[in-house]
Amino acid sequence: QVQLLESGGGLVQPGGSLRLSCAASGSILRINVMGWFRQAPGKQRELVATMTIVGTTNYTDSVKGRFTISRDTLKNTVYLQMNSLKPEDTAVYYCHANGVLVSTPLRWGDYWGQGTQVTVSS
Repeated sequence: QVQLLESGGGLVQPGGSLRLSCAASGSILRINVMGWFRQAPGKQRELVATMTIVGTTNYTDSVKGRFTISRDTLKNTVYLQMNSLKPEDTAVYYCHANGVLVSTPLRWGDYWGQGTQVTVSS
């Protein structure tokens, strides 16, 4: 079984910074894409940022220039550095691993973390 463990959420003032981390564990052979989604109250879950195994990144327009995704492929860990945070960034942030090849049994799957709350407020 694959588990995604997120950390780093919390309360921060507008203009502040937070760094989210997500570590995938289990009998993992390969993860094609790791990334972050978020869901604000009353809204649909949306993509924030993703990174492929070869380093290609994708960001939603509202976070470009403020958020940076990075990844340690050997550790199956993804990070999200969030700077210049705004109240509209308030949401539960979910880690996502797409195209995960596991060895026991040998199969592909997609996985989600439990989510971590990010609140931007003065």
